[in-house]
Amino acid sequence: MPFCYVGSYQAQAGGDSLNNNGKIFYRTYGHGPVKVLMIIGLAGTHDSWHPQIKGLTGTVTPNDDDQFPAADEGNNGAMIACKLAALVPDRVLSLALLNVTGGGYECFPKLDRQTLSIAIRFWRAKTPEQRAAVDLDTHYSKEYLEEYVGPNTRRSILFQEYVKGISASGMQSNHGFDGQANACWRHEMSTKELESICSAGFLISVIHGRSDIIAQLYYAKRLAEKLQPCARMIELHGGHLVSHERTDEVNQALAELINASEANVSPCDWGTTPKRSPGWAMTRISLGRTNFEGGSKLSIVVVAVEKMHIFLLYLLSLVVLLFEYIRRALRSLKPVKVGSAIEL
Repeated sequence: MPFCYVGSYQAQAGGDSLNNNGKIFYRTYGHGPVKVLMIIGLAGTHDSWHPQIKGLTGTVTPNDDDQFPAADEGNNGAMIACKLAALVPDRVLSLALLNVTGGGYECFPKLDRQTLSIAIRFWRAKTPEQRAAVDLDTHYSKEYLEEYVGPNTRRSILFQEYVKGISASGMQSNHGFDGQANACWRHEMSTKELESICSAGFLISVIHGRSDIIAQLYYAKRLAEKLQPCARMIELHGGHLVSHERTDEVNQALAELINASEANVSPCDWGTTPKRSPGWAMTRISLGRTNFEGGSKLSIVVVAVEKMHIFLLYLLSLVVLLFEYIRRALRSLKPVKVGSAIEL
């Protein structure tokens, strides 16, 4: 079985492996000299990287011939990648962050009617069909889903694929999702960790879908700004699963990042780029501030609006957590049979 047993590696390194039975599912593809580590995100499986694996290696057939069941729990992709880069920056040649967001309140999606509707449907989803319908609205932009491929829309085609995939691997367990959600909430990149990544000098691409309702574009831009001068911000028209919706553009961005790293392109030159294909928007983040009349008043308004948004997200999170707690508490209650009263 292609599993990395964490405890054994800790023991080899002289660390404490007591009570650590953790194992990480992995697969290897291709035989080239460049090593690319892909970490899937929340509630996903390794199969989600197939469009990028195909683009980078030319195949989605793993190097091992045996067939293994899909892992039943996902990881926290870009967040994990950030932590790894900060932990061992000397072992990283480049870093690509797809639809990334920060931890804590930054994990919460946009606060609007669509998102609230999706959140309610997500918590109520009990069947593969219900979960598939929610996932489609979460992963892709509305325009993409409504496009026709032959006589059918992408939504109808993808719906059948999602139902098949979820039915084969099974619904993610509650404790698995709760653990991942808790990890997202507690995730934080400290100033020291960010400085560790920046001082290493490797190139970074922050790739994000403009229509992502899960990981907000604003926070991805803010992270890219913190990672200057090494980061390039790339915006694509697409949803949270922009790697599927805009496969060619994402694969192009990854290939350019790898090639630029091998060519030892300096971080200061990483922001300049030739003409892009339609739908591609590259942003060079600037740390400078523009002074203009009334600028201070505008800054105050922006800060106030952001704090209000944070407060509303926090309030919403409390409501959602309370609703889930009550729902599970009610489920745990068992009816008690009471015998009939006997009069003496």
